[in-house]
Amino acid sequence: MFTHVVCFKLKDRSPEAIEVTRQVLANMEGKIPQLRSIEVGADVLRSDRSYDLVLITKFDSLADMETYQVHPAHLEVTAHMKQVLDGTSIAVDYEG
Repeated sequence: MFTHVVCFKLKDRSPEAIEVTRQVLANMEGKIPQLRSIEVGADVLRSDRSYDLVLITKFDSLADMETYQVHPAHLEVTAHMKQVLDGTSIAVDYEG
């Protein structure tokens, strides 16, 4: 199993804006065959060091994750994220 985790900070950190982007991310479910599971969470502490959203996706292999990266449904999400991100995201990718 290959896991891809990304944390995002948004320009607009209002609960409404965060929920819109959470839905955009979650809407990938069922649209990308290689995507085995998806979890999208919004931060509840809202501290200065908090990120607004986390995306946790799982794939059978690194190759499947790479296919996901160029899938049209993911590219639509990427376009949205470029508009709403404050420039800050971090990622961790691991096998296991």
